Amino acid sequence: MLFELIAAVVAGVALAGIAMGLRWISRGHLPKWIVPAAAGLGMLFYAVWSEYSWFSRITNAMPPTIAVTWQHEDRSFWRPWSYYRPVIDRFSAVDTGSAKRHPEQPGQVMVDLVLAARWQPPVRVTVVFDCNGKRQANLVDQDVTVAEDGAIIGAKWSDVPADDPTLAAACKQD
Repeated sequence: MLFELIAAVVAGVALAGIAMGLRWISRGHLPKWIVPAAAGLGMLFYAVWSEYSWFSRITNAMPPTIAVTWQHEDRSFWRPWSYYRPVIDRFSAVDTGSAKRHPEQPGQVMVDLVLAARWQPPVRVTVVFDCNGKRQANLVDQDVTVAEDGAIIGAKWSDVPADDPTLAAACKQD
């Protein structure tokens, strides 16, 4: 967040410098207020660009084994432009490269979910999906063991809709 603040200030100073140059070229015919107005617009435009490009910058930097399955779009009154096009401020993704299956439990898969939010470090959560039973078990803060036959013991299962994109991405077999 500090780097974004610095970048916004640099954008403001750059546009203020351009406005000062235009005032000099016009020999003072442009009004003085154009310099701080250009600085403010530069900072605002950078902030808007940064908000809208965050999701694509993050997802383009991810390895191809990570599939985005959910994204949250936000609208707020202090960002009136977000009513025209919502801002994506957090998302979840499945790391299919981390998928683990037990040979005796072919309908179950253990994967890492990547939870990412703007201005926060991404978090990895290990989840087991029962592809046949359409349910999932979050393994964070649970006393879970895996039996020799691959059965998950002690997990709290929750039902998942059959058309859930996270379930589909986790259960997809290559």
